[in-house]
Amino acid sequence: MKRERAMMMGSRAWSERPWFVTLVVVAGLVAGALLLSNFMRTASDRSFLCGALGVGNLDKLRAADPERPEPIQLQAVLHYATSKIVPQQSLAEVRISYDVLTRVGACNFLVFGLGHDSLMWASFNAGGKTLFLEEDPKWVQSVLKTATMLNARTVQYRTHLSEADELLRSYKKEAACLPPRVRLQGNDRCRLALSNLPAEVYEREWDLIMVDAPRGYFAEAPGRMGAIFSAAVMARNRRKEGVTHVFLHDVDRPVERKFAEEFLCAKYRVQAAGRLWHFEIPPAIDWKEGDGFC
Repeated sequence: MKRERAMMMGSRAWSERPWFVTLVVVAGLVAGALLLSNFMRTASDRSFLCGALGVGNLDKLRAADPERPEPIQLQAVLHYATSKIVPQQSLAEVRISYDVLTRVGACNFLVFGLGHDSLMWASFNAGGKTLFLEEDPKWVQSVLKTATMLNARTVQYRTHLSEADELLRSYKKEAACLPPRVRLQGNDRCRLALSNLPAEVYEREWDLIMVDAPRGYFAEAPGRMGAIFSAAVMARNRRKEGVTHVFLHDVDRPVERKFAEEFLCAKYRVQAAGRLWHFEIPPAIDWKEGDGFC
C-alpha cells in the first residue's frame, strides 16, 4: 500500500504473476465481498444492489440521483477491472485479512498507509468504518483523485528509522511507555506513542489494525516503530469483548520483526504468509506494575 514500492522498483509484490491474473483475483475477492454483504442486507437494499449490477442500471441511478454515492464495492470492481495497477501484497497475504474481514463482518478497521490497495480494503469492509493514516499529504491528494470515497487523514511521525535500536532499548526507562499507565493521546513523554493522531482514532476501538506504513526503508524515514507500539497499546487497552486483529506487513525487515516480537508478541501470532504476520491480541484484563506487553 506504500509509495516505497513504486519509488524503489515499481510494484514489486505479485511481480511473478501476470498483471491481468492479479486483477482478476482482486476483482473476484471484491465481488465476493459484495455478494456476501448484499446477501446480508435488507430486501430493499438487496434490490438496489442487484439492480445496480444490471446493464445500464448504474447510469440510470446516476441520472435519477447524481449525488447518490455508488456502493464502494462496485467502484472497487470497476477500478481493478480497468487498471494495470495492482495491490502490493501477495494473494496469500491479502487472503488472510480478507478472511478475517469476512468472518468479523462490518467493523472498525484502522490502516496505517494509503495506496493502490486502499480501495480494496475499504470495499472488503463495506458497511464498517475504515480509516487510512498517511504521512505524505501530496500522496493523499494523488490517491484521492481516483478514490474520493476513501476516508484518509494525514499524520506526522516523530521518529526516524535510524533511532529504532535506541528506542527499543530505552522505552522501559520511561513509565509513560509501560503498562498499566501507557496511553496514546497526549502522551508526549513516550516517544513511541503516536500522541497526536486525529481525534477519531482515539474515539473508536479498532477491531482490525493494518500496519503497512509509514515508510521504513531509509535512515531518515519515520519507520514503523511507533505504529507497531501504538497498535499494541490500542489492542491491550480494548474495552470491548474479543480480540484485536493486527496485521503487520514487511516482516522480512529487521525493525518490523524486532518490534513485533517486543510489542505484538509471538504467542499472539496466529497466521503468517509471505511478508505478513497476523496477530490476535486480547485486552489486558489486569495489567500491573512491572508487566510487559507480552
